[in-house]
Amino acid sequence: MPTTRLTMAQALVRFLASQYIERDGAEQRFFAGCWGIFGHGNLAGIGQALQESAGSLTYHQARNEQAMVHAAIGFARMRDRLQAFVCTSSVGPGATNMLTGAAVATVNRIPVLLLPGDVFASRVPDPVLQQVETPWRGDVSVNDAFQPLSRYWDRITRPEQIVPAALAAMRVLTSPADTGAVTLCLPQDVQTEAFEVPDGFLEKRVWHIERRLPDAAALERARLLISDAKRPLIVAGGGVIYSGASTALAMWAQASGIPVAETQAGKGALPYDHPAAVGAIGVTGTAAANALAREADVVIGIGTRWSDFTTMSKSAFADPQVRFVNVNVAELDAHKHSGVALIGDARATIVELAKAGHRVDVAYVAEVARLAREWDAEVERLYTLGHSPLPAQSEVIGAVNAAAAPEDVVVCAAGSLPGDLHKLWRTRDPKGYHVEYGFSTMGYEIAAGLGVRMAAPGRDVFVMVGDGSYLMLAQELVTAVQESLKLIVVIVDNHGFASIGALSRSVGSGGFGTQYRYRTAAGLGLDDGEENGDLLPIDLAANAESLGVPAIRARTVAELRSALAAAKAGTACAAIVIETDRYESVPSYGAWWDVAVAEISGDAGVRAARARYEKGRAAQRSHLRPPG
Repeated sequence: MPTTRLTMAQALVRFLASQYIERDGAEQRFFAGCWGIFGHGNLAGIGQALQESAGSLTYHQARNEQAMVHAAIGFARMRDRLQAFVCTSSVGPGATNMLTGAAVATVNRIPVLLLPGDVFASRVPDPVLQQVETPWRGDVSVNDAFQPLSRYWDRITRPEQIVPAALAAMRVLTSPADTGAVTLCLPQDVQTEAFEVPDGFLEKRVWHIERRLPDAAALERARLLISDAKRPLIVAGGGVIYSGASTALAMWAQASGIPVAETQAGKGALPYDHPAAVGAIGVTGTAAANALAREADVVIGIGTRWSDFTTMSKSAFADPQVRFVNVNVAELDAHKHSGVALIGDARATIVELAKAGHRVDVAYVAEVARLAREWDAEVERLYTLGHSPLPAQSEVIGAVNAAAAPEDVVVCAAGSLPGDLHKLWRTRDPKGYHVEYGFSTMGYEIAAGLGVRMAAPGRDVFVMVGDGSYLMLAQELVTAVQESLKLIVVIVDNHGFASIGALSRSVGSGGFGTQYRYRTAAGLGLDDGEENGDLLPIDLAANAESLGVPAIRARTVAELRSALAAAKAGTACAAIVIETDRYESVPSYGAWWDVAVAEISGDAGVRAARARYEKGRAAQRSHLRPPG
């Protein structure tokens, strides 16, 4: 076989630029480019290879290694996992900064290729700068920490090892079932070493994505179960959107009358006003979806991993005889809750299930329609509260929702905003809602917004972020300016960690340690503490402006609407800061989440919370398949 002499880094960059993916006859390059921050661990290897690649793998500069992984995740999710980014860092803190991003990608099943620099494979100069030594193993480095966070992990200690490692990495990255973070650790000396690269390794390679159907017998069992159901409920997860199954789901739901609830990742699977749409389910669910879940006799989960927020910590589905049908490309998820496991592509499987022609009773259809109407009225009430002197967060969401066009995208991740958005955001497009809640990552929002905008340059991106999350990774606004990527960033200022404050109050802890206040002799204080210090003088608008983004301080919802209209009409990044009432929250609508409370406490509030906890826990159950 003919060969070309290249360094390991040069061979890898050329390989990555030659990878393509195909689904349903549409072919495209798999890697859109490379995010990176250079240091001594990757400058002379991967850095020089990227510089010499003549733009075949476009390089993008970030401010923080964690943030660049978030940007890569936002991009890949927006592209339905059919395109991805590479992220490279130096050895040491540059690498460990990417650990959180790796976890986000793997938990959410989103492809991203991580190329952290590593210590010298030769070990001659050990210990090198930023090397963590251990007395019990000579080849360990900080990159070993990526192993439990990666779907595939390897360390390249000889240049020729990159050939099988890169092929194995691509298999995982392009697998709908196995994808997530893939980490190839690159010792800095090995990156620069040359070898005879087989030309076949450098040629164009197309990875084909199949639409596999489940086993025929399993499909028949599922059809019979659904046909016998009186109160079936579909729970649409992220797999519906990634497989492009929204149209198929809408047609099945319309024909069958089966209501559709949505997880965080699956929100947007149906337009909010579809006759079968009942909105979010679970801890952050709507009154409509959670009411239907309590009485469902058959639950059809499509592309969901059944997290505790979706199942209300296994208390959402109260029918003692409830059965599950699980459609998923991942065997792990398809077998949860002892359900009928349909291991296959969501779109193809929905089409097969719809062939049964089952139609629920007209009374059930009428009940679903009534619950949906009541919920829509509740959303409108929360959008127009007129709360004063500070607006409620629900009013802010309503203003942003009204400003966004149907094809625009809202991006969020952590705090109280994701729960309120899950309940209240009126989705009109399958890609219009982008909330990272698999890992609930503070600091994800702005960085992911970059990736979303890069993936969909024709859509406006509204980043909604609380002040606590904003202060963790605000600096990627600089990257947005550098890359000329328009983001409309709405910063909700509630002077601290409002979501955890509410959770603290629910477990009897009085909001301990969740407000941004000066320390006093009494400490950081409680929500109702008489000795609380003054609020910290944080100027979020000035901070955004210092990073190159013009900012507006909106004091009312009316001013927010005007600012949103101006930002929407503009062509550059804009930040809007609005203060809200941290104590005016959206109701829980009967939802429960298992957050353990101390069994013994001298605090009466904690003791009362423990009693509520025990009552809630009594509703939990393991969904074991009934006999027969």
